[in-house]
Amino acid sequence: MVLNSFHLIAEHAPSPGEAIRATRDRIVAAKGNPLVGAEATEKIAGASLYARYALAGSFCCAFTHAVLTPVDVVKTRIQLEPTRYSSSLFRSARQIASHEGLGAFSTGLGPTVVGYGLQGACKFGGYEFFKARAVEHLGYENAVHNRSAVYLASAATAEFFGDIALCPFESVRIRLVSQPTYADGFANALIKLGREEGLAGLYSGLGPILLKQIPYTMATFLVYEKAIQTAYTYVDKAKISTAGATGINLAAGLVAGVAAAVVSQPADTILSKVNKDKGLAGESVTRRLVRIATGLGWRGAFTGMQARLVMVGGMTAVQFGIYGDTKKLFGAVDGVELR
Repeated sequence: MVLNSFHLIAEHAPSPGEAIRATRDRIVAAKGNPLVGAEATEKIAGASLYARYALAGSFCCAFTHAVLTPVDVVKTRIQLEPTRYSSSLFRSARQIASHEGLGAFSTGLGPTVVGYGLQGACKFGGYEFFKARAVEHLGYENAVHNRSAVYLASAATAEFFGDIALCPFESVRIRLVSQPTYADGFANALIKLGREEGLAGLYSGLGPILLKQIPYTMATFLVYEKAIQTAYTYVDKAKISTAGATGINLAAGLVAGVAAAVVSQPADTILSKVNKDKGLAGESVTRRLVRIATGLGWRGAFTGMQARLVMVGGMTAVQFGIYGDTKKLFGAVDGVELR
């Protein structure tokens, strides 16, 4: 479904290569840096190119979130029940294991894989798509001069569509983690939540997800792009080995992940609270969010920060490492690079 959406959006849109050719004559030759990877992206263009970006993004996000499901379980428990669980990640993990067994750490794996697979396709595929459209609209030189704005706008737009796809599955995941007896498995939980609470229940966390994920993704891509740009001022990209390029992607992703974790932590805590229980009778979504945020306070909003730094920092590093290698495997190498 996600790939079909990219096909419908992209089939009539110019490829990055076409956007480059339209602006190449205006680039000062002395800069010697139009679009890194332009030759490769010209070979595969349009919907096929963006589908490959989407597939690579889907794989890296589904894989990393699946691997870190145990950490996410502990983080969510700390956020939802801070009086029961210690703020320490390891002490809380031991407590969960002793009371519920090791199986508790795989709670929510199904909705995590499906939800973040869809979200990753939209996020990475969409980011490449909207960044290319910005170059087409602004021209390469203007896009370079305003690259931070291009990164932020492209990331925010892509993440918006990703969150629409993610939200129902994240609601189910949090319900399963916070209420282990809620339903027997992912499919049953999704059906039960949809039947009892409808779309309002499935999308009850959309506001907090948007507030969390959009700043997170904006910070992630901006810091990552800046870190990559800095790294390649000291390293010749044309001569670096595959292992070296992967290492740079991992390091830049780690820096980006730590920054993004701090930016998005308050909304992540509110999201966990929103999805734990139903709202009060007659309570609007806005009132519910205000009530929860007021009850948490500034300190409470950063509950579980230690666990989230470990999770998000490591996850983002691995995501960019996998994404860089996977898109090359699919034949979609570098897209628009504003250097």
